[in-house]
Amino acid sequence: MSHLMFSKELLQFMVTLAKNNNRDWFHEHKSDYKIHEVSAKTIFSYISDQLNQHDVIDSFKLFRIYRDVRFSKNKLPYKTHISGSFKRKKPEFRGGYYLHIEPHNKSFIATGFWNPDKTDLLRVRREFEQDDQELRGIINDIKFQSVWGTLQGDELKTAPRDFDKNHQAIDLIRKKQYIFTKQFTDNEVLDANFADTVVSAFHEIRPFFDYMTDVLTTNVNGESILK
Repeated sequence: MSHLMFSKELLQFMVTLAKNNNRDWFHEHKSDYKIHEVSAKTIFSYISDQLNQHDVIDSFKLFRIYRDVRFSKNKLPYKTHISGSFKRKKPEFRGGYYLHIEPHNKSFIATGFWNPDKTDLLRVRREFEQDDQELRGIINDIKFQSVWGTLQGDELKTAPRDFDKNHQAIDLIRKKQYIFTKQFTDNEVLDANFADTVVSAFHEIRPFFDYMTDVLTTNVNGESILK
């Protein structure tokens, strides 16, 4: 059990930053942010180590606080949250984990396939076209849903090209993303066991990841495509 905790001071820093989102203020308080960043990186490192007890994590990344405003209408220079991802070792293991800490009860974790490339997307759609029951058995499991709720993600308004719009699995085939999210309150984030709660939730996604990995590392005949 970890005693590593996100602090009230981190959440308060983000609240204050939201009210003073400019370079002068951040420059004046950058040393404070760096303290929070180091603490957060320690927690992310702990979660990564724990995930490696049952998974193969290639690396984790704590994202920078600086926003890329080049192509955004929102020109505020800084994010008002702290977040990062945990990358599974490819190509043998597919899917990814994400942790997002933001005040005002906006923290969450996310898992799945946020932006699959065209080849992967076509492969999973063809799999669902052949058989959607195995996936439904996983994501409709009572214990699984108690942690992760229902499958989310952007989807097409109609069937993709060369797919039957009346197919029984069209709800899965239309999707462009296959993700799950879980929300947390500020009090939950500040709990001493929060890091372990995150690890436990990530552990529960494994049946979904194992299924999708099996699909994405084989062809439509079930033959491995790994070299």
